[in-house]
Amino acid sequence: MAPRFLTSLVPRREQRAEGRPLLQVLRSLTWVQWGHFWSGWLAWTCDAVDFFSVSLSVSNLQNQFDKGTNTITTAITLTLLFRSAGAVIFGILSDRYGRKWPLVANLLMVSVLELGAGFVQTFKQFLAVRSLFGIAMGGIWGLAASTALENLPVEARGLASGVLQQGYAVGYLIAAVINLFLVPEVSASWRSLFWTAAGMSLFAGVIRMMLPESEVFLRAKAARVHTGHSTKSKTRIFLHETKEMLKKHWILCIYAVLLMTGFNFLSHGSQDLYPTYLEKSKGFSTHDATVATIIGNCVSPTSSAIAGWISQYIGRRLTIVICVCLIGVFIPLWIVPSGFGALSAGAFCIQFGVQGAWGVIPIQLAEMSPPGFRATFPGVAYQVGNMVSSASAQIEATGGNHLKTTIPGSSTPVPDYATVQGILIGVVSAFVLVVTIIGPENHGSHFEKHKTAIEEGGGSDEVIEDEADDEAKDKARNSPRPDSIRVEDEKRSSSDAA
Repeated sequence: MAPRFLTSLVPRREQRAEGRPLLQVLRSLTWVQWGHFWSGWLAWTCDAVDFFSVSLSVSNLQNQFDKGTNTITTAITLTLLFRSAGAVIFGILSDRYGRKWPLVANLLMVSVLELGAGFVQTFKQFLAVRSLFGIAMGGIWGLAASTALENLPVEARGLASGVLQQGYAVGYLIAAVINLFLVPEVSASWRSLFWTAAGMSLFAGVIRMMLPESEVFLRAKAARVHTGHSTKSKTRIFLHETKEMLKKHWILCIYAVLLMTGFNFLSHGSQDLYPTYLEKSKGFSTHDATVATIIGNCVSPTSSAIAGWISQYIGRRLTIVICVCLIGVFIPLWIVPSGFGALSAGAFCIQFGVQGAWGVIPIQLAEMSPPGFRATFPGVAYQVGNMVSSASAQIEATGGNHLKTTIPGSSTPVPDYATVQGILIGVVSAFVLVVTIIGPENHGSHFEKHKTAIEEGGGSDEVIEDEADDEAKDKARNSPRPDSIRVEDEKRSSSDAA
């Protein structure tokens, strides 16, 4: 008999049953629901542009600061390290005060620090700004995902998860296009990429500012007004419910961190040093390396959306397992060839699997997380995983310095980033496969029906009493009874009297 965690990969029919056809659900969405979703998507897209500004500028930063690849990638590592602090800070603010203003403040802080990165004059200044930037950047994903998904009907959340997560790949593509066409043409060089990214984050903050608060928190606010809780009592309730959540879900917290550690190694290991790998180990020009990066990521928006949509029918974990298996199959095509066409095809296939698996993550984390902590729990798990995987670029850079190869037509030894990346991604894929299979799945969860963290019972996953059901019960109690029942009651009364 197969282990239970294998047989449970495919959700039971009653768990995955759809209430309405997807197109009907999409047509029923209001402009506010669309606005919430796309504002979350835009915030996450801008986050990716900001992050990959460094990855795409490694060569220019080396020339600017006269540092080696291993030293320059320290900026990537520091950004990833400090993102977990931002996830805790902004996640708590969001679960305590609402989705809107914490995300607006978060985006404005990102914009200011990205702008400042374009004005630094020394490498120490650059590292300091990117470290602070990591704190600001850490809050975006949890807030963006909760804003985008919790306001949508449950039938649309699988597809929405994939579309939301592909904002990361879209951000990579936007940054790559800016680096390809704008950076070489202006005197500001690499700084123009950072300044453009700052403007995009500012724009995303303004868009979110124009939209109303999330419906979940509007309901919670109305409930607080009804009960008359003061600000002090709301904070006390929040702290109490946080303690209850940790007491009940501490094992789940550890599992989520392990899952996101594997996923972050998967994405950063396949992307952060990829342009440098093509330049150093395959002899590509900066232009060709950037074009190959763009080709590799063109598939990501499609694969992410497809995987998210499929997960609505075959389950979250099974979809991830299929995508990770695809990654393993295409690793040789990703690292063995030397020609532009074959390597671009390898990057295309690898990113299809990586971004497909990632497309399920927003909804998988939202459904498995304690319902009242849908900003803090997914955001912190995501960014702690980021922190653990923060040295992926440096691991690859250091490994490449110890493993040498030669470019066809040259006898000069160069770093063998291909072998290093192939080994790393192979091991990480196996780890993600195992962790995903043995983990939980709460497919089709109606987490919007649970209490928030600022309501009593939010930490214990209590469900909100359905007002419609209560009204129906009241009407049943107060409505006139049918004549047959009334006649029987009259007979019974007469009999008792006799």
